[in-house]
Amino acid sequence: MAGADRRKGLEQEFFLVDEAGVLSNRADEFLQRCQEVAEAADRSPDYFAAEWVKSMIEIKTRPVYTVTDLAKEYLSNLKLALQVGREMGLRLYPLSTYPMHVMPVIRDKLWYHVQIRTIGYDRFLHAGRCTGTHLHLDLPEGTIDSRVGVSYDATPAAREELLNTYNLATALDTALIALSRACPFYEGRGMNMSAHTVHYRGSDTFGWEGVYTHLQPVGGLQPYAASIEELVELQFARYYAWLEAMDNAGVERHLFSEAGGNLLKAAWNRVRLNNIGTVEMRGTDSNYPDVILTLAALVYSAVERVRHENLTVIPAKEARTFEVSGNKLFVPDFKYLDGDLLYAVVTEGVKNPEVRAYLDSLLEFVVQDGCEGAHYLAKLRSSLGEYQTTEADILQEFATATGEISRDEGLRLVLQSCDKLEEQVSSLDEQPLLAVLEAKIDPG
Repeated sequence: MAGADRRKGLEQEFFLVDEAGVLSNRADEFLQRCQEVAEAADRSPDYFAAEWVKSMIEIKTRPVYTVTDLAKEYLSNLKLALQVGREMGLRLYPLSTYPMHVMPVIRDKLWYHVQIRTIGYDRFLHAGRCTGTHLHLDLPEGTIDSRVGVSYDATPAAREELLNTYNLATALDTALIALSRACPFYEGRGMNMSAHTVHYRGSDTFGWEGVYTHLQPVGGLQPYAASIEELVELQFARYYAWLEAMDNAGVERHLFSEAGGNLLKAAWNRVRLNNIGTVEMRGTDSNYPDVILTLAALVYSAVERVRHENLTVIPAKEARTFEVSGNKLFVPDFKYLDGDLLYAVVTEGVKNPEVRAYLDSLLEFVVQDGCEGAHYLAKLRSSLGEYQTTEADILQEFATATGEISRDEGLRLVLQSCDKLEEQVSSLDEQPLLAVLEAKIDPG
């Protein structure tokens, strides 16, 4: 399982705003210019992509082999987009929710119409009010097959790697929520919980009204898999859950396939198998570059340790943290992970002692001599007791007596966030990445 190095890649969604901080629907014009500039610089135009609403864009990286190279790709593409924005009087707002009211302007494409009709217009609008970041965990070539989930030709070693990668990604999902919490305001009101998770993922159990509240097999976190056969069964169960939802909404099934749908594309889960041959982690709030790159370093270091040490990831009924014993990595069982721990992460966040114990154990697992960024991650672990999320920083400055944020304060928050994004891209691009991040932890 420890063979060749695996590639790394990420995608981050951004809101597009004008110079006053007001949402802009000029995404098509902006993206066209980004693609022209990218091609002129001998970069792929595919790094700059449209989202389903015209006030959002997505910036991608090409697959690379190290976190340092991932940072370079990510920052180079961000730098290009910011340059285009300056030319056009537009800016990128990087946080997970726009703090004030958003009325998304939807693209006229069959793929989106199928989703809107199936889920419901009002509920699906939440997806146009939240932005996220996706990390891709590479697998041996040919492991994933969009027709059956896992290729019949995949080797036993590839299947084992897939199973462990999927289960590890599932165990890490709650950490990404805790550490990436970004904007505390949604539609003008303070949330006191993770707005992105509540309004995108949703939960019938906890009463969170989101896009996938009543379609958790399609948009929530799926359970661990005890075998490849069980993992494949999860893919088909989710697919049929989606088709049943289409039937219940009166949407003809053929429209899904005509729009490009297949077994794996009926998935908006936190962790999913992707057609491009990766396990995709979709649960991270969009945030500032230092947070995104920190989480990338954390996730990829965890994945690489499991792979290089041939660890088997095993959910344990009584486990609340990550714990290595011999060649096994025990992780919290799904009932706890998707229940009490999820609720604590979404409400109290890093202040909760169980959440802190879970995060401490993850950092202890990740920080190993010789791993990329070991010194930086060790500093992060030692400073976790002082860890301050982006969300907490914002609440300190933008505290409101009524729980609502005024338009003037909302626009100030947006513009301040745009400024911070631009400052970070400049500082991280000009100096060695890990040295800059270490300095942020320990300025002295």
